[in-house]
Amino acid sequence: MTILPILIAPDPRLKLKAKPVVEVDRRIVRLMDDMLETMYANKGIGLAAPQVDVRERVIVADVAEKGEPRQPIWLANPEVVEASPDLVPGSEGCLSLPDHYADVIRPSWVRIRYLDRDGVCREMAADGLLSICLQHEIDHLDGILFVDHVSLLKRNMILRKLQKAKRQGVYA
Repeated sequence: MTILPILIAPDPRLKLKAKPVVEVDRRIVRLMDDMLETMYANKGIGLAAPQVDVRERVIVADVAEKGEPRQPIWLANPEVVEASPDLVPGSEGCLSLPDHYADVIRPSWVRIRYLDRDGVCREMAADGLLSICLQHEIDHLDGILFVDHVSLLKRNMILRKLQKAKRQGVYA
């Protein structure tokens, strides 16, 4: 498996919408495996293909607690088919916005439809951290970053700090 470079905001490629996966073939499974390895190497809990500069609707996640066995999830073409009317705030961070966090308000639970690693259409209900993670990663597929859900002032402050760090060579 390969550890892929992660795009760091502000990068216009992170704002592009991803295309649906036509078929979960060997190439997509390899992408999923590389993304999962990349996510683990960067101590993340989720990663979307656009974050590694691939314009396809693929995400991976693993919200297992430290010390628990890994519980990876591979999803192609994930979509929210049902969401709780109850909204909850949660602190979010992102591998594409390293060291920055903000409270985002999202539905407390979601039902997701997706294709698994074998190309089988499945549904999953998620709440808690998994729900937040999946919603966050699905947003990436539509060119939406977690900072797009916060105030303009906070978003601009985070993006300016990241841009300055990139200019200083902190993020290659």
